[in-house]
Amino acid sequence: MILEYFDIINVSPSHIYCSSLKFSPSSSWLHQHYGVGLSQEVKVVRGLSAGWGTCFCIVVADERLFGLVYWRDIIAVGSDTGYIMILDAITGGKTAVLSGHTDVARCLTFSPDGTMLVSGSSDKTIKLWDMQTGGVVKTFHGHTGGVYSVSISSNCIKIASGSGDKTIHLWDIQTGECHCVIQQESSVKPIHFFPLDPHHFISVSDKKVQKWNIDGHKIGPEYDGSSVAFSFDVTKLVLCNMGVIQVQSSDSGVVIAEFHMDRAGNCCFSPDGRLVAVSAGYTVYVWDITSSEPSLIETFIGHTHDITSLVFSSPTSLISTSQDKSVRFWPIGASSTSPDVTDPKSTPHTSPIKSITLQAKDGIAISSDSDGVVRIWDLSTGLCKTSFQTPAKGSCLRDVQLIDKRLVLVWDTDKKIHIWDVEKGELLQTVDNPQCSAVDLKISGDGSKVFYMEWDIHAWCILTGEVVGKVKLYSARYSDTFLTVDSSKVWVCFPDQGVEGWDFGVPEAPSIKHYREPPNRPHLDFIGGIRKERSYLPGIEDTITGREVFQLPSRYPKPNDVQWDGQYLVAGYETGEVMILDCNCMLAH
Repeated sequence: MILEYFDIINVSPSHIYCSSLKFSPSSSWLHQHYGVGLSQEVKVVRGLSAGWGTCFCIVVADERLFGLVYWRDIIAVGSDTGYIMILDAITGGKTAVLSGHTDVARCLTFSPDGTMLVSGSSDKTIKLWDMQTGGVVKTFHGHTGGVYSVSISSNCIKIASGSGDKTIHLWDIQTGECHCVIQQESSVKPIHFFPLDPHHFISVSDKKVQKWNIDGHKIGPEYDGSSVAFSFDVTKLVLCNMGVIQVQSSDSGVVIAEFHMDRAGNCCFSPDGRLVAVSAGYTVYVWDITSSEPSLIETFIGHTHDITSLVFSSPTSLISTSQDKSVRFWPIGASSTSPDVTDPKSTPHTSPIKSITLQAKDGIAISSDSDGVVRIWDLSTGLCKTSFQTPAKGSCLRDVQLIDKRLVLVWDTDKKIHIWDVEKGELLQTVDNPQCSAVDLKISGDGSKVFYMEWDIHAWCILTGEVVGKVKLYSARYSDTFLTVDSSKVWVCFPDQGVEGWDFGVPEAPSIKHYREPPNRPHLDFIGGIRKERSYLPGIEDTITGREVFQLPSRYPKPNDVQWDGQYLVAGYETGEVMILDCNCMLAH
């Protein structure tokens, strides 16, 4: 924070920034010397600390940044206006600026010996640079659209380029002439020569990965994918396709490892081939792929706009560029520890979290992911107490709760609501549900009912499956709203009507009382009701006074589900991460 905002901090009262101290990494000097004082603000029980604030160097540019390449201790970064920054990979210091393009320098690549740099630009040209002099050796003309990707062969004889004009061009470096044009169905990006094979390259166009020889002939089968990268030893490649990331053998195509991530963008291997980094929006995720079940070991948060490029400079250092005009340097393993994978209870989710339940009276939080795995977390330690496999797979709505010492899961699929005993692995009830476009599904706070919201709010008894109530809603009033429950009461926060609630009573007396005044519960959770409109976790407000009582940094990503009871905040994320915050001391202030 100091590195990025030094000028502002230097002229401002220091107390303005005291609230940020609670987010300093556990390995930092602040925590080592002022741990007791910081713990009075907020306690991070699980999540947030791992990878939080570990960026050790930030280089801020005047323009948005795009292409990023690394060779030994040199980094080259392309910019919005066409200039190329040359940085020292260790210190981040700027050593040179290359000028020549008249539009965005979108893509860059070094020659294998580092003596030459190739750049492609939206000005429709490709330039070959001499890294000793910083001068342009040759400019290649021929594309009728912006150049999105470039690659140089390992013998430094050919350049391959992909463009928005839906073509691949192959260029002779010595003559500057294009000797082959390959027509495609859509724009081409990225494109890579095989690192040790100057006669073959790989391209991505129209979400298809294809292999070519230098004569322009397609070789072998196509693969589905929107991004591709090779390992340094060329034995593996990583393919990103519609949220599925596969690590494959370059020769056989056998899948070595697979994991899932929403909005996956750029990807790259660490030099030793043990790690894969993937960007998703503003965030970078680093996965250990040494086993068939990869584990997420780092989450890097700090960029404020989409990440445009990623590259490992060593097995323990990652560099990223973003449209927020910054280059950030991240150490791997500096502030987080991986779970003990030998203990099945400590293994984290690796699939998107679909529901979070907070039961503070029992000292637990419960998560359910898209693979149907339900885990119980200890609120005091953040450790997983136990886990269960259930049939609730995919993106279906679901909720899970501990009811009278029995763990009950409900989920909605095929116009039926299934009620499942998690520990026994038994189906308790199946309820016919003619609705088909649900907004939310929740178990009541007392565990007696299942609430389902579509055009209306429906309630069923968990024990018998009988309908116990129905409330009519109007589509214009509940757009992007979600349910929150308190005992047998259900509350909805409407964008234009404020908070409204209904008391469904008990199954024996299904009288429904309508509340238009705010609930008598200051910290009722309505985070879910506005999460679709934000790209991050919004502030938590007192539902009676409207005063904001807690605000996470805006750079922390948006959760899939979140619950809040005035002391604990529990959130689940697309990456499978679960975050638990104990905010009791902070709210007392």
